[in-house]
This record gives sequence, structure tokens and C-alpha cells, in this order.
Amino acid sequence: MTITLELPAHAGAIESLLDTAFGPKRHSKTVYRLRRGVEPVADLSFVATQTAEDGTERVVATIRYWPVMLGKTQALLLGPIAVAEECRSLGLGQKLIRHSLARAAELGHRIVILVGDAPYYVRFGFSREKMLGLSLPGPVDPNRFLGLELVDGALDGVTGTVGRVATAKPARVALPAAAKRIAPVTRLPLPAKADAPVGGAVAVSAGGGRRRLRRAAR
Repeated sequence: MTITLELPAHAGAIESLLDTAFGPKRHSKTVYRLRRGVEPVADLSFVATQTAEDGTERVVATIRYWPVMLGKTQALLLGPIAVAEECRSLGLGQKLIRHSLARAAELGHRIVILVGDAPYYVRFGFSREKMLGLSLPGPVDPNRFLGLELVDGALDGVTGTVGRVATAKPARVALPAAAKRIAPVTRLPLPAKADAPVGGAVAVSAGGGRRRLRRAAR
């Protein structure tokens, strides 16, 4: 399996994965209203693909990020993340999260928020601790509203309601020259252990990690 950037050709397969994981009513959720009319961050939209013996490629996992505002502070909203049922024992969810968070940090992003199960997301550094001054524009269990600082102190003093960005397309983060030279799609060997940190686009090995999809960010 390979983790690579999402392409337009993957759109149908991604929607099918999300329908299976969360159902058609997902569009009424608060986090989906924040995404409406806004494009996901292209540099952080990844898929895991599986190549069959006949050479055909199949999307088996997806993760996306969206630009949001925390008052006047820019941030990323993680989710949805979904994995095909037959691949949920391979640790793909963890690999996608670690890979995309590492890339977000490389691109200069400072804050990531999500709505998901805290016992699952604490392993990636998410917590409620610095989110107490923030709220979402709709009903959400506050214990599932989590944040992560990619830069120490990025959430200090940040308060207000999470809002949509003013434009339909996210602004690109200005990159240092070194970051611009990083290729978005490469292949690197991964250890079998699901919790291993991931950097760059990768070829994914099986093994480890049996967390259920119900923990996924929606």
C-alpha cells in the first residue's frame, strides 16, 4: 500500500468510503457545516491506495484537513478520516494521521483541531487542555473537541468560536526554501508497527493497530 496526495480521480472512491464509515447524515454535523463551500487543503489531503494483481489501484483510506478560523487565528480542522473495513487492522488510520501532521508542521501550520474520541487522539498529542476558551458553532460533545499545537504556545490566549474561512479556497502557507524542496509524493519503507512515526509520502506495510473506525475524526 502507498500513502500519497489525493487526486481528482480519487473523489468517487473517497465519497464511497465516507458514506460507508459515517453515513449520508454526516453532512448535517457541525464540522461539515464548517467545511461547506470550502476546499480542503490540497497539500494535506492524502489517500492510501492498494494495487491489485492486475495493476488496478483502489483507495482504501482517506484523510483531509480544512482551513478554519479560531477567532482571528488560522488553524486546520482534521477530518474526516476513513479506512475500508477490510483494512482496519493494518494501522492505516494512525499512519495517515502521523504522516499528515508531520507534513502540516513542515508547511508551517501551527494549530490543528478536531472532533473525535480523546482516548484515541491523545497518542498524537491532541488534548482538551488549551481548547477551553474555544467553541464550535453547533452541538458537539465538548470532551470530543480537541486541539494540537504544532508550534509550542500557538493556542495560548486563543479564544472564540470556530468559524469558516472567508474564501472558498485555503490560503497557502508561505514556505521556507528548504520546505519547498520536499517532494509531496515519494516512497519510503515503513516498519510493521502501526505507531511508528511517518514522514513524507510512504509505502505502507501491514501490521499492528486494531483501533476501530468509530474513533475517527468526522
